[in-house]
Amino acid sequence: MTAAVATPPVVPTQASPVDGPVGEQAQVWALIVQAQSGDRDAFGALYKRYQDTVFRFVYFRVGSRPLAEDITSETFLRALKRIDSFTWQGRDLGAWLVTIARNLVADHFKSGRYRLEVTTGDVLDADRADRCPEGAPETAVVDHITNVALLAAVLQLNPEQRECIVLRFLNCFTVAETARAMGKNEGAIKALQYRAVRALARLLPDGFEEVQWS
Repeated sequence: MTAAVATPPVVPTQASPVDGPVGEQAQVWALIVQAQSGDRDAFGALYKRYQDTVFRFVYFRVGSRPLAEDITSETFLRALKRIDSFTWQGRDLGAWLVTIARNLVADHFKSGRYRLEVTTGDVLDADRADRCPEGAPETAVVDHITNVALLAAVLQLNPEQRECIVLRFLNCFTVAETARAMGKNEGAIKALQYRAVRALARLLPDGFEEVQWS
């Protein structure tokens, strides 16, 4: 009789744990968890952290500081109501907030009650150049973003190009974050960014430093 061959015990496999937030994002996630449990101070800290990001995005879409402030406030009001629905998926909270703001801006445009009004004071106060990505050729275009003429050129871009420029260079979103906010894949965002910066360079008035593309 042939001896039966013992079958080795089956070791159950375990799914790889989903990577959680680390570093600065871990701090943000801790605030989110606290806010989800009803801690208003934690949500206030999130507001202070992301208010500028949301305002910049909205302002460069609507062109009016008072309106941008109203939409920014409404964005955070809706975020507060929906904070329980936010789950960690490897994305920054800023991208989620911008998505809410983007929908509010779209609703405003559809209402037909908007006007594009940009004042010199608003334009000069709308940027901090040190937030721009470093090491990219596009930075040569946006290094002087406080210049009124350059901001006027940004406002002449088509809506998608303008949104891409604002997210990437003013809000310093990564390509992945920009893709999620705009509902596109990363390749499409890279192509859109390239076209947007080229278009922006063509719109700049005489006197700007020539941009070298490599």
